[in-house]
Amino acid sequence: MTLYVGLMSGTSIDGIDAGLLEIQGDSLRLRSAVCRPWPQPLQRGLRRLAEDYRHIGLVELGRLDIGVAREFALAAAELLQHCALQPGDIRAIGSHGQTILHQPQGEAPFTLQIGDPNVIAEQLGIDVVADFRRRDVAAGGEGAPLMPAFHAAAFALPGEHSAVVNIGGIANVTRLAADGRVSGFDTGPGNCLLDAWARRHLQQAYDADGAWAASGRVQVELLARLQSEPYFARSPPKSTGRDLFSDDWLERALTGLSPSPADVQATLGELTARTIADALQAAPGDYPRRVLVCGGGALNADLMARLGRLLPRSQLGTTATLGIDPEHVEAAGFAWLAHRFLSGQAGNLPTVTGASHPVPLGALYRGALA
Repeated sequence: MTLYVGLMSGTSIDGIDAGLLEIQGDSLRLRSAVCRPWPQPLQRGLRRLAEDYRHIGLVELGRLDIGVAREFALAAAELLQHCALQPGDIRAIGSHGQTILHQPQGEAPFTLQIGDPNVIAEQLGIDVVADFRRRDVAAGGEGAPLMPAFHAAAFALPGEHSAVVNIGGIANVTRLAADGRVSGFDTGPGNCLLDAWARRHLQQAYDADGAWAASGRVQVELLARLQSEPYFARSPPKSTGRDLFSDDWLERALTGLSPSPADVQATLGELTARTIADALQAAPGDYPRRVLVCGGGALNADLMARLGRLLPRSQLGTTATLGIDPEHVEAAGFAWLAHRFLSGQAGNLPTVTGASHPVPLGALYRGALA
């Protein structure tokens, strides 16, 4: 039995998830998890960087890189204290970092996550595996999504076609075929635009339970404009981020329209649900019998209701039914990817990312000399 810690902060930038994953052979168990809120000044800086990366200097980027690393280390330390564990009890930490820019297409494919793993290794004295995405990009892949391999290991049931839907800032789907095939891709906005609109009009971090969205009405013309985004029509493999689905992207779609703020929220919820449902129904012969939702969107009652209406033939639930809280699946996944790296196994799925071949994901940062 080996213990790993996974650290993750998604595109919503709402907190740092730290999960303790126990691995014994092929058996996986998430023993515990904590979520550490971002300090507000650092959170504001990260959101500003994600929205306006073209106007940041190297000094500020360096400051954010170290700030993220220190907070990640504190989240891991909090988890160890909560579980009454010492650094020596942990084989390694898998740290995803905070995604700042994700542009895997073009002449210079590029993805950047900050949160210097040297700082985490130094502060905790534990080996850290980090920088998971760039090797897949170097092999011709999208570098995302990376969770489908973990979803298959943790949630696949032999002989059953099912799906896992992660609704973080960006939403992605994993299709788990009855014959063991795995596919998946980013569908588009998850919570990112919903949260940004709630911050703007409610002065709240998010729309609790989706109650505000449920009070509005979907605006057909606005929804049509949003769905006309070329990304939705692209064939997989594909991945995306806040550099595309930004606040400015929404403002452009609103040009000349004047819906109420609640109606915009309802329309954004419908966009998230429809793009997910469209992705799951793209291959009718493999319609998922069971759909497990994870990420913050699993706690949004309005989003879950919309998905239920759009997927009437699927049994809709959350990953909690199979033992992993929806909010901590990605933290568990990056702990698992650290294990894959240290075991000398590939971490990517070329059928998902489009990489030319399987590759190890990550790099090792030693916590202490032997």
